[in-house]
Amino acid sequence: MRRTGKKAAALAVTAALAVSAAGCGSVKDSDVVVTIGGEKVTVGVANFFARYQQAEYETYYSGVMGEDMWSTEISKGKSYEETVKNQILETLENMYVLEDHMGDYKVEITEEEKKKISEAAKAFDEANGLEEKEAVSGTTENVERMLTLVTIQEKMQKAMVADVDTEVSDEEAAQKSMQYVNLSLTKTKEDGSTEQMTEEEKAEAKKKAEAFQKAVKEGADFAKTAKEKELEVKTMTFDEETTTPDEGLMTKANKLGEGEVSEVIETDSGYYVLKVTSLLDREATDAEKESIAEERKEKQYKDLCEEWKKDVKIEVNEKVWDKISFEKKGIKMKQQEEIPYAEGSDTDKSDQE
Repeated sequence: MRRTGKKAAALAVTAALAVSAAGCGSVKDSDVVVTIGGEKVTVGVANFFARYQQAEYETYYSGVMGEDMWSTEISKGKSYEETVKNQILETLENMYVLEDHMGDYKVEITEEEKKKISEAAKAFDEANGLEEKEAVSGTTENVERMLTLVTIQEKMQKAMVADVDTEVSDEEAAQKSMQYVNLSLTKTKEDGSTEQMTEEEKAEAKKKAEAFQKAVKEGADFAKTAKEKELEVKTMTFDEETTTPDEGLMTKANKLGEGEVSEVIETDSGYYVLKVTSLLDREATDAEKESIAEERKEKQYKDLCEEWKKDVKIEVNEKVWDKISFEKKGIKMKQQEEIPYAEGSDTDKSDQE
C-alpha cells in the first residue's frame, strides 16, 4: 500500500525558545554555508532555519528518543543529527533554486505577504531574548529572509504541480478489507516479559484456531464466534503491496474472494484465520486515491528541483556547516504558532524514504 513520504513542516517563527547551551562554534553569521550558482547562503540564514527545525524535533521527539537523540544511529554509520541536517541542507538548496525559477511560473511575493513576513519577524523578536536570538541567528534580516524563501517555496510548489493528473481509478487504488483473529505463539510471564509457548501449548492454540475456522467456514458469524471463543477480532485494509503483519499471510489474503474464509494460516508469530469482507473498501480506496495523487505531485516537484539543481554549481562548506551542531546545543519551543509552511525534513517524520 502506498504512503506519501515527506510532509510540509510548519516553520513556527513566533515561538518563544528555550536554549540549553550557548555557542555555535567559531563561526559568524556572515560565513557562507553553501554557494548555489551565484547565491551565497550565509550561516545566519542556514542556522535560523536549521535551529527551528531542531526546536520542532526536540520539542516533540526528545521525550521519546531521549537526551542522546541526535547521536542515535538510525542507519549504518549515520546519526540522527546527520540525517536531519542533510535533509535541511537539501531543503535550503531547493528553496534558493526555486527562487531563481519564480519567473517560470510568474510567482511573486505580494505586498500583503511582505507585510505578514515583517510582522512575523517582529513577533519573533518580541517573543525571544538576546540569548535565544543569538543562538538561532535570529536577526530581523535573517528571519525575514528565511520567511521570504519559505513563502516562495510554498507558492512555487503549488504552481509546479498544478498540471499533475490527480485522477486515480478505483482499479489503481483498490483497497480490500478483512477481519481476522490471531492466536499468538508467545505468552506473557508474571514480570511482563514474553516467552515462547511450549509445544503442548502451541498444539492447543492450533486446535482452537481450527475449531474457530471450521465454525466460520460453515457460516457462523465471525465476530460473534470469536467472542464466544474469547478471541480478539481485528480489522485492516490492504492491497497487493501490503506485507504486514506477515508477507506470506498477505499473499494468501489477496487470493481470497469477498466473504471467503481462509484456512488456518501458520506464521512465525501465530495462527491466523482471515475473512475478506470487501474487495473494494470505499473509504480506504478513496484515501489511497488521495495518497497516489499526492505522490504524483511530490514526484513532479522533486524531479523539477533535481533537474534545476543540475544546471547550477552547488558548493557546500562542510567545515562551516559542521559547526552548526544540534548535539552541543539544545533548543525547544515554549509555544508554537504556525505561519506559511516550508518543505522540511521528514522522518515520517518517518517516513524515512
